[in-house]
Amino acid sequence: LIIRAKNQGFRKIYISVNYLASMIKDYFQTGEKLGVQIKYIEEDEPLGTAGSIALLEPKPKKCFLVTNGDLITSINYKDLINYHRQNNAIASMSVRAYETENPFGIVKTDGINIIGFEEKPISKQNINAGVYVFEPEIINFLDKHKKCDIPELFENLKEANKQIIAYLIHEN
Repeated sequence: LIIRAKNQGFRKIYISVNYLASMIKDYFQTGEKLGVQIKYIEEDEPLGTAGSIALLEPKPKKCFLVTNGDLITSINYKDLINYHRQNNAIASMSVRAYETENPFGIVKTDGINIIGFEEKPISKQNINAGVYVFEPEIINFLDKHKKCDIPELFENLKEANKQIIAYLIHEN
């Protein structure tokens, strides 16, 4: 993730740490060996997938990228950021189409009456791909002492009538 970000022009990286923090910090150190600057956001207790964003210092002045730390992806971060900006969003979530095939034929009923059949239907849904772009304003929706996960943050932004969007990726 760090090398991908570096190769796409990112130089300042923050890593939120709690569990195994010392191992992560010992491994990446300042990021100098990777050609980036790494700073750490240290959680005293787990704040969830979004909560540690409230601890960012200094506070961001322009949109910023957040990614889950366990991803292997070939997403183009700049395309995502451009899409976010073009759509005047406060928050953008990368999503990927996911299909599941029911191995059985479906019988549609109305009460006891059979009204149709669907043979082994395929369900298509968008799943969270774990890469986000946020405007600095989202920090106002976080409490640095309270756990908050990304879906909850998006729900809070939606309830506040903020522009939240999905960015469909086709990459792995």
